[in-house]
Amino acid sequence: MNLGVIFGIFGGLLALAIALPGLLLAWALLLPAQVERARLRIERTPWRCLGLGLAATLLALLPVGGLLAMPGLLQLAGWVGLSMLLATASLGGAGLAAVMGHRLSKGPVSTLTPVALLRSAVALELAAIVPLVGWFVLLPLLSLLSLGAAILAVLRPAPARRPAPAAMEVAHGAQPS
Repeated sequence: MNLGVIFGIFGGLLALAIALPGLLLAWALLLPAQVERARLRIERTPWRCLGLGLAATLLALLPVGGLLAMPGLLQLAGWVGLSMLLATASLGGAGLAAVMGHRLSKGPVSTLTPVALLRSAVALELAAIVPLVGWFVLLPLLSLLSLGAAILAVLRPAPARRPAPAAMEVAHGAQPS
């Protein structure tokens, strides 16, 4: 393989590694309500997010893949569709980074700073570049989770908080001990 190609691939991956935490931070600063809803979705309904991400990916695979195989403007439409899918997943990725940022800071939810979000985005990225486990297990699962959370965050309001067991007893007439 040509040395220029190797340097090009390495440079591209390095640029992506530098840009991804910035993208996640930009989503959190530009669309804070949607990122917060994605964060709540990931915390409260992770399996639903994962399932919806898998279903959306499978539904998008056929039309986007078919368009990418065609020449001219149809191929361009396929690239636009793929870009929209990845942009949506990156919005959910900002919610995932927010979940990790809250867990790293161990403070109240409202105290997440941009620095904590940036640290968690870098931690997320470092976990995804671990050979084999990060590439073939973690990255696909987190991408599907992020896509599902973003779709739910954009289309539906935040999930309802589950009542605490003591609150349920009081609501049903039982006396708390």
